[in-house]
Amino acid sequence: EVQLQAFGGGLVQTGGYLRLSCAASGFNLADYAIGWFRQAPGKEREGVSCMSSKDGTTVYADSVKGRFTMSTDNDKNTVYLQMNSLKPEDTAVYYCAAYYGNYIGPYSLDADEYRYWGQGTLVTVSS
Repeated sequence: EVQLQAFGGGLVQTGGYLRLSCAASGFNLADYAIGWFRQAPGKEREGVSCMSSKDGTTVYADSVKGRFTMSTDNDKNTVYLQMNSLKPEDTAVYYCAAYYGNYIGPYSLDADEYRYWGQGTLVTVSS
């Protein structure tokens, strides 16, 4: 059974940092693209970033480019999202998701591309 579990959220001040983790089980991470999404209260779900676990190709939303970094540990079947210079507008529930294949492009930030989803983890950035 394919499962994704996101954790690592919390409360942080503006300018602070957090690292989210997404633990994958039931599939080989190297065969999938892993994405991070977020949803703030009253807003639509937004694609944040996506990475090919096979070759590390990554795409980021403009809103997080230069501040967020994805990485993967295929031995641990875990993907990370390092979030630096956090802003109040980064406050949201963050989700990790996966789709089969290693091709990354602008469509990789579209939630409709993803088949598997983990539960969310809440990130709150105080001003």
